[in-house]
Amino acid sequence: MTTMKMRLYCGAMMAAALAWPGAATAQETQLRTMVFAGIQNLPLFAAEAKGFWAKRGLKIEQLIAPNSGELRGGLAEGRYQIVHGGVDNAVAMMDVAKVDIAVLMGGDNGFNSLLVQQDIKSFADLKGKTLAVDATNTAYALVLYQMLKNQGLQRGVDYQVKPVGATVVRVKAMIEDKTLAAGILNLPFSIQAEKAGLKNMGAAVQSIGPYQATAGWVRRDWGKANEVVVVRYIQAYVEGLRWSLNPANKAEAVALLASGLKIPADVAEQAYSQATDARLGFAKDAALDLEGFRNVLKIRAEFEGGGAAPPPAEKYLDLSYHQKALAGL
Repeated sequence: MTTMKMRLYCGAMMAAALAWPGAATAQETQLRTMVFAGIQNLPLFAAEAKGFWAKRGLKIEQLIAPNSGELRGGLAEGRYQIVHGGVDNAVAMMDVAKVDIAVLMGGDNGFNSLLVQQDIKSFADLKGKTLAVDATNTAYALVLYQMLKNQGLQRGVDYQVKPVGATVVRVKAMIEDKTLAAGILNLPFSIQAEKAGLKNMGAAVQSIGPYQATAGWVRRDWGKANEVVVVRYIQAYVEGLRWSLNPANKAEAVALLASGLKIPADVAEQAYSQATDARLGFAKDAALDLEGFRNVLKIRAEFEGGGAAPPPAEKYLDLSYHQKALAGL
């Protein structure tokens, strides 16, 4: 076989492997992934329940992150191969921990709202208060700082923050500890918080503008070594998302949410309705919002970079996997 024919043959085999999962491997590929609990996991629940992982030769052990530190550290150390979370965490991995990552795909704007205790009547009432965050220097903590800055409140001057943990932990802490005056919560936990008596002061994106929240990323070296697997993973995720957004599947999708997040059916249905909104819901096919990501970098530069110019978004991205995944669907 000539060199040219060999190249054409290898290219054809790679294309077949991406298009037809069974052609690429004779055995199941096992992956450990880590995600935060929340509405954003619906496509993952669907991919598992409807067999989208399995038909692409994947077996996924999906773990829930207790906090952002474990998610970042576990990916860096190889305990997890793919993670989903606030994309600011990926930026922190590259810029602070010096771990070369590649953001593969988007997901949503975070579905975040600012929840406060009943005695808080206005933003001014948060002066001198303690606010709950996951970690003090990444993701939705920075969203909180920006929201409050827009209302004239300065970080470290007008309020204090207390690291509590991921959203599922924060909502419990805020319900039980009334000294935690406010916190950013996403769906469905913001709904649970309101039912427990906390007040919703508004959606984050209404204050800070477009925002790329949930994204999926890998260590760049691992992604390059496992390209076919990553492409298959994204294909199954997108299939799970498409299935979830199909109105014909609403009842089953709501049931998956209720079961997967261990929440009441009415909360799951309300969260589903908000998350599938055509304008502010899940991004189509898990596309990354470049404008929203640039806003993430701008906010991070403001609060963690001393006001320096934000770095270019392309530094953190490798959307070629996503493009190949969609081409094969």
